[in-house]
Amino acid sequence: MSKQTSTFLSLVLRHAPERIGILLDPQGWTSVDELIAKANAAGVALDHATILDIVRTSDKQRFTLSADGTRIRAAQGHSVEVDLDLPSSVPPAVLFHGTARANIDAILAEGLKPGRRRHVHLSSNEETAHRVGMRHGTPVIFRVDTARMHADGHTFWQADNGVWLTDHVAPIYLTLIG
Repeated sequence: MSKQTSTFLSLVLRHAPERIGILLDPQGWTSVDELIAKANAAGVALDHATILDIVRTSDKQRFTLSADGTRIRAAQGHSVEVDLDLPSSVPPAVLFHGTARANIDAILAEGLKPGRRRHVHLSSNEETAHRVGMRHGTPVIFRVDTARMHADGHTFWQADNGVWLTDHVAPIYLTLIG
């Protein structure tokens, strides 16, 4: 699997479908055949086997194929307007969020906000949160009291790849653990 191809799919399925002229439906799906045709026309070599390989072997499981294999979408992380049509779920009692040390003060003051994305992303374990935080600089991890959040009426969704999503996490639900 080419990291460059996976990065390209993230770009067009999460942030800029117009870059190659594909359309995402309201739930973020697009035709695999159209994606392949438009990617190749834009100079990015893509075929069914490559897509299947990326979907199957991606460690982050960023993409989901429809049951019949004719449509694909990003599992989460969109900056474009989509409704993944995920059912709300009861989260585990504790989830984690990894970020860069430089963000600590803002997070303690304002909580976790989605920024350019549609949702705040939470990990089910500290190791994953640490890896996420490393992408942004020197990593730190926040423990999120999701049991309390849920009891207080906040909604959670679990993406196809296991990432937990919510709209915002107020500072009162956060503990800096490292």
